Amino acid sequence: MPKQTEQKPAAAAKYEWRMTEKAFYLPKEKGPHRIDVPEMKFFAVEGAGSPADGEFQARVGLLYALSYAVRMMPKSGWTPPGYQEYTVFPLEGVWTLDTDAWRGGALDKTKLRYKLMIRQPRFVTPDVAARAMESARKKVPADLLDRTSFESFSDGPSVQMVHVGAYDTEPETFAAMDDYMKEHGLVRTERAHREIYLSDPRKVSPEKNRTLLRFFHLNAAPGAKRTPDAGKAAK
Repeated sequence: MPKQTEQKPAAAAKYEWRMTEKAFYLPKEKGPHRIDVPEMKFFAVEGAGSPADGEFQARVGLLYALSYAVRMMPKSGWTPPGYQEYTVFPLEGVWTLDTDAWRGGALDKTKLRYKLMIRQPRFVTPDVAARAMESARKKVPADLLDRTSFESFSDGPSVQMVHVGAYDTEPETFAAMDDYMKEHGLVRTERAHREIYLSDPRKVSPEKNRTLLRFFHLNAAPGAKRTPDAGKAAK
């Protein structure tokens, strides 16, 4: 009789957002397009000022410290229920431009306000987030950590487009998105916009930098007719 060996359950495949959720990060559309974005979980921290400031970089480091604290929990001795190996999600920022940020046609970056965030997998609960914050407490400034939140956010009806080029040339892509919204009878309900950073600016030249830009929480313009793609949602 052949010797029977115990069959171990196959490990779950690594979750890759680049492959599984392309519509939200790496859309096939080259120009502006409509998408409905569902609720997602994030570590987030607010700030103000230029992205060149040290405070901005400290907030970026904080979010990555928290995200990798979650990612490495099984190697630290505790595996969260429902844990699946995954690739850490990209850095995102919701930016708000104060009216006095534009002076003489130029953007004063010291007047910018932002909320930086990194998305977390579905298995991350408030308890898991709290454990990550405690784990990161030895590595990041306590006052900054205490201002960090774990929250859910839904962009809902949105228009997005991948911008290729330097950050300072983003207005060109915003203009194309504005034109698309006018054509499809859409209006913004707030002046904030989302940026998702798909490239590492330390590794690519500015002209090859890729950033997903998104206007969110859109409404139909008064009297606008429903366009064919107005109810399109990513699956």
